[in-house]
Amino acid sequence: MRELFHPDSAAFTFPYRVEYTHPRAVEMCAEKLTQALGPLSPGSELVCLCIGTDRSTGDSLGPLVGTMLEKTATPFLRIYGTLDEPVHAVNLRATLEEMRRNLKNPRIIAVDACLGHLQSVGSIQVGMGPLKPGAGVNKKLPEVGEVHITGIVNVAGFMEYFVLQNTRLSIVMKMADIISRSIQSVASRLQREVT
Repeated sequence: MRELFHPDSAAFTFPYRVEYTHPRAVEMCAEKLTQALGPLSPGSELVCLCIGTDRSTGDSLGPLVGTMLEKTATPFLRIYGTLDEPVHAVNLRATLEEMRRNLKNPRIIAVDACLGHLQSVGSIQVGMGPLKPGAGVNKKLPEVGEVHITGIVNVAGFMEYFVLQNTRLSIVMKMADIISRSIQSVASRLQREVT
């Protein structure tokens, strides 16, 4: 069931979905992400962990978001997972270990592509709690993030790897643009609040 967006309502439920084609998708995602993250405590670091691979069109959503953020983000936002250095099933555990060693009190936004019902394709979802990467293709990977954003890039249920390989790049690129601009907006707002 999809909820309607009411800008004046303070009570939203999670997970929250918006179509990437909605004219206010960036603002709506940013608002939900701000609510999900809450205020940052002093000394916290904001981190965006973008999961996926550049070897699969559908699974490239995360690395595309990371690459787009690299071009605009301030040092306040730490980014893991780009087209040049993707974070995926093979290196996720090592990346999480590196983050544990190098980051102090991180607030992690996890970003990944997912498969869903036909009517949900094109939806961007903001959720509370960790992301379960690889669940759609039956991989057992560590859960990550305090908050997550997923883009439903194609239909689940049959030959998931093939479906991810044959996802339209146009949809993935447009969703990545919405997600990266939303995260950048939230990061800029939080940076102003903590400085």
